[in-house]
Amino acid sequence: MLAACALVAKLPDARAQIYPDRPITIVVPLAAGTGMDALVRLYADKLQAALGKPVVVENKPGAALMLAAAAVASAPADGYTLLVSTSSAMAINPVLYKKINYKLTDFVPVSFYVKSPFILVVNPDLPAKTVPELIELAKKSEKPLSYSSPGAGVAQHLSMEYMKQRFSINFTHVPYRSTPQSVSDIVANHVQLGFAEAGATLPLIREGKLRALAVSSATPIPTLPDVPPFAKAANAADFEAVSWHMLFAPAATPKFILERLHTEMTKIMSDPEMKQKASNIGLLPIDPPSIADTEKYLVSEREKWGSLVKKLALEGSQ
Repeated sequence: MLAACALVAKLPDARAQIYPDRPITIVVPLAAGTGMDALVRLYADKLQAALGKPVVVENKPGAALMLAAAAVASAPADGYTLLVSTSSAMAINPVLYKKINYKLTDFVPVSFYVKSPFILVVNPDLPAKTVPELIELAKKSEKPLSYSSPGAGVAQHLSMEYMKQRFSINFTHVPYRSTPQSVSDIVANHVQLGFAEAGATLPLIREGKLRALAVSSATPIPTLPDVPPFAKAANAADFEAVSWHMLFAPAATPKFILERLHTEMTKIMSDPEMKQKASNIGLLPIDPPSIADTEKYLVSEREKWGSLVKKLALEGSQ
């Protein structure tokens, strides 16, 4: 009987040695060539080398990142189909949309490896050169300053609304259909400011067509080391408004598989070379926290953005 118990106790280790025995697919909710896709392909190659089996990247864009999530939610929970996703699909959309084809409980996080901060940019003609100056200008302005975003309910929009509520500022939201449109109209001074992705703004900042006042992450980003975090610039220690990239698996995936994947991803994403490559894309690399700590972070993000969507009366608006 003791021998049998000992054998059972060793089974997870034995199964961990067997996994994987066939190719693994990572489903990406954005098109090939995007920053997310580029980073996933970089770590997929290293994950393939570590696991000894092919790791295939499959792009499944559409439905505001939800097409990919729905596909993986219905996949077998065996560690062979994984999902990369963001705050949009995993914290915002379940409250914003009337109907989605997956539940948040369908997934478990495997690795939280980068944050995707936004840059607070203004048209250079705006007299504000710092965040406090912008807040003061906005409060004194007879006509509300206008800001752009790629659409109502997206992370950039909610980040600006988070700032508005935190500092009691009256801005006017001008939604666009895409990030390039929303940024180009700040350059053209049709709108005055906005939180925008690093990849879309860095060249314009360097050319002097946009002025960067702050980054939305709690720490500076390597590509703009002289631009302060909003929290520091506004003396608001707990302010952070970022998206993020996480690797997920179907919720019923065996623990030994999750732990194996988490361990390998932690090794890969803690490597200085990978951190540099993530930084070059405009992302903020982090040392992956434990699965348990990542789950706690997810809970806090869902509460943060879900409650804001409700305050803005956008619940079920899409």
